[in-house]
Amino acid sequence: MKITGLSATTVTLDLEAPLRHSNGAHWGRFVRTLVEVHTDEGISGLGELGGGGQSAEAALKSLEPYLIGHDPHHLEALQLIVANPTASLYNNRTQLLAALEFACLDIIGKAANLPVHALLGGKLRDRVPFASYLFFRYPNPDGSGEIRTAEQLLEHAADLRARHGFTSHKLKGGVYPPEYELDVFRELAHGVEGQPVRYDPNCVLSLAQARRFAAGIADLNNDYLEDPTWGLNGLRQLRRDIAIPLATNTVVVNPEQLACNLRDPAVDVILLDTTFWGGIRACLKAAATCATFQQPVGVHSSGELGVQLATMLHFGAVLPNFTYSADSHYHHLRDDIIVGGKFRYVDGAITVPDGPGLGVTLDRDKVEHYAARYRELGDYPYDRDPTRPGWYPHIPNHRWADPTRTARPADFSPVSTPSDPLPRST
Repeated sequence: MKITGLSATTVTLDLEAPLRHSNGAHWGRFVRTLVEVHTDEGISGLGELGGGGQSAEAALKSLEPYLIGHDPHHLEALQLIVANPTASLYNNRTQLLAALEFACLDIIGKAANLPVHALLGGKLRDRVPFASYLFFRYPNPDGSGEIRTAEQLLEHAADLRARHGFTSHKLKGGVYPPEYELDVFRELAHGVEGQPVRYDPNCVLSLAQARRFAAGIADLNNDYLEDPTWGLNGLRQLRRDIAIPLATNTVVVNPEQLACNLRDPAVDVILLDTTFWGGIRACLKAAATCATFQQPVGVHSSGELGVQLATMLHFGAVLPNFTYSADSHYHHLRDDIIVGGKFRYVDGAITVPDGPGLGVTLDRDKVEHYAARYRELGDYPYDRDPTRPGWYPHIPNHRWADPTRTARPADFSPVSTPSDPLPRST
């Protein structure tokens, strides 16, 4: 079997409301690029990566000469072809490699009539549990969807528990002053009645602020404290002072950083991302190393649609040291681009696909619909907040958003409403 070409299509899908984070905002939608790798046997595989839009499409298409004639089964060679570690100093293609690896695994599974989890050693669980992923949110143009206060957050968390059955809960912070977010987080922990919680300010707290925050939540049922401050050494200093496990998806994202952390521990939980690490297999290698050192791992979310979510499900299914429920932005999406519509949460978990390959198929009508929407709306800067012109985060940050201010940002593109005409899944 040989690769004959690839195609890339960027889509934009609406969120329930714009999501705020320490670096800026998701402007009411996600921009994702779908990848299809084609072979001479008529089997095509699916991949996905986030952001980039037109530049991601161009970057992927530029790799086509590297891929034509390559056997999709030869995944170790694919890594060296696309993301050679020394060439990557000039051309960082890790996320592109991940999307191509997803597609090749999809091809291999379809050719063998096996699900990807069988190719990875066989699943240990049929369902992958997820935490609710809670954000402070801007309101939609009609005023709905805002999450700024503890009361709004608790109402949203209760709704997600009722609809999806989540039994652990994560708050994305780093937006408002840490003292305010500490109060809100404590309200959340009490509101979910002792279920485990986790807090992630995306590294923007100073070491002193992180110490105070950790002391303020020490009595809660914490899964872990995720990336409270920047850098391995900052986290290492914090770890010496607190009893709460520390987790990261920012400062341990490659084998060298993992080796440093195992030699001189700074974090306790490594959150593995199938895109950030360069594919499912790279995550499995990292997870195996962590298992040798009795270090727990989790599954990180980078704003996925159904294709990448499928990679997370297959990965989570085979992990022996999968201690904590996975993260996913998925429940913030209004729709998906796969046949059958969105994956369903049942009791806070999603069933692992058992069909050949990744077990998902593109809904072509929806792909075209959301590709047209991307062509209409274009990209948006993830690391900018349109309600604060000229603002950018400092590390550590000291320029926090005002929690007393209700904003209805006209600069956000309007999100879909249920009355918008969307094609049906077939």
